[in-house]
Amino acid sequence: MRYFNIAGPCNRVKHYMIDAATRLQGVEQLIDMEQYFVIHAARQSGKTTYLNDLAGRLNASGRYYALYCSLESMQGITEPKEAIPEIVRKLKDVLTLSDIPQKNDFAKEANYDNYTNVLNMSLIRFCMLLDKPLIILFDEADCLSGGALITFLRQLRDGYVNRIRYPFVHSIALVGMRNIRDYKAQVRPDSQSPGSASPFNIIAESLTLGNFTEEDIRRLYQQHTGETGQVFEEDAVELVWQQTQGQPWLVNAVAREVIVKILQSDYTQPITAERVDRAIQTIILRRDTHIDSLLERLKEERVRKIIEPIIMGESVFDRMSDDFQYVMDLGLISRARGELAPANPIYTEVIARTLTCNMQQQLAEDRNTYPAPHYMKGGRIDMDFLLRDFQQFWRENSAIWTTKFDYEEAAPHLILMAVLQRVVNGGGQLIREMAAGAGRLDICLVYEGQKYPIELKLWRGEKSLEKGVEQTLRYMDVYGATEGWLALFDRTPQTPWDEKIYMEKQTVNGKTITIAGL
Repeated sequence: MRYFNIAGPCNRVKHYMIDAATRLQGVEQLIDMEQYFVIHAARQSGKTTYLNDLAGRLNASGRYYALYCSLESMQGITEPKEAIPEIVRKLKDVLTLSDIPQKNDFAKEANYDNYTNVLNMSLIRFCMLLDKPLIILFDEADCLSGGALITFLRQLRDGYVNRIRYPFVHSIALVGMRNIRDYKAQVRPDSQSPGSASPFNIIAESLTLGNFTEEDIRRLYQQHTGETGQVFEEDAVELVWQQTQGQPWLVNAVAREVIVKILQSDYTQPITAERVDRAIQTIILRRDTHIDSLLERLKEERVRKIIEPIIMGESVFDRMSDDFQYVMDLGLISRARGELAPANPIYTEVIARTLTCNMQQQLAEDRNTYPAPHYMKGGRIDMDFLLRDFQQFWRENSAIWTTKFDYEEAAPHLILMAVLQRVVNGGGQLIREMAAGAGRLDICLVYEGQKYPIELKLWRGEKSLEKGVEQTLRYMDVYGATEGWLALFDRTPQTPWDEKIYMEKQTVNGKTITIAGL
């Protein structure tokens, strides 16, 4: 099930549900076929809720004994002699709370010192006592790592391949954020083969639990409307979909922020697009636990190798690599309209703000950077004036600032974004569009109802300017603008600054583009 929960009438917490089984086909068929499989999805996508519902349905069918077991407490335990006995004890604990017969006999005579076999033998002996097949759904399985993960999977494999000789677990699901490819990456270097005795070759299939569709969001919110009478206006639902792309935690958080915080649970007030936008901006600035924990991953080298090219609009990574699949499984990025980009506009914004956070704090103390009113002329921002200021700032500070970024290759894009954020803080916003392979970063500065489309692009040779102008024109068309700006960064060390720094204008079909060389 996929759900959101908010305070309903009389402050009772209401849970509104969407059946995940409609989007995760084939699980029960895999179980019937005695298969071992992986279910992976991004953080807080409804995996745990789905597993508990699945275990309940399997037990209610009368055909199986199904057991849900979370391995979250195994986080950080890499030594198998500690982890494997702890897993056996965890299974013993959850069995005690179940209705499975003979539950008190599980691991009754377990030899915990024999950690390389204690899990395997405990499951064999227990399955011998049961009158129905046993299914185990291991949630948070990717908390295991190193030797603990290897030993865990090898014992499951040993039981699996010997089921013809003695009873063992009928079907097992390993559930977490990682695909099976990343389990492999956790226990061996890419250059090594796991060999014929691999604990991974028992896995029949890897399934993923997808996001909500737009219609799912509409049906989910309609349950709240049916309960309280509070209406979600159509443009509000469309905005939630556009900004979250159906990420379940975000869909939940936006609704809760509007209903509980903004409207104080006043169900006579409708949920409008304006209120949804306010909620989204609050969530971005507040950086709730879900967002914060996800963005902690940006510090990981394997994540940087994928995210940095996307910021720059480049596609220089191996899409078949374990690193790429890992970042996909985290839910940080997705393929949309044939492009690889941050998974939704909210993530785009928080990624940019996170990577520029320290610089923005320093800019706030720097008397040489100014908010928007400093650049206003004739009721509009004088973008030429602003970019000339940035050219001087970049000339004086780029050598220092680029080395302060872990994302050093993307430093020009990040630093200009930080400066522009400083310009609009408190009175406008930046709309950022990142996509691998685009060859640039799109930014639209919005201030007092005016829109200023800007392209950020790296100099990659003589065709860079021509290509940049074409891209800027296309981006201007998105906003119906007759004026746009192209920031073209030349990072060639041997090129003198006097050649890098320039400003010129081109007029194409009545539209003006200002090119700022940097």
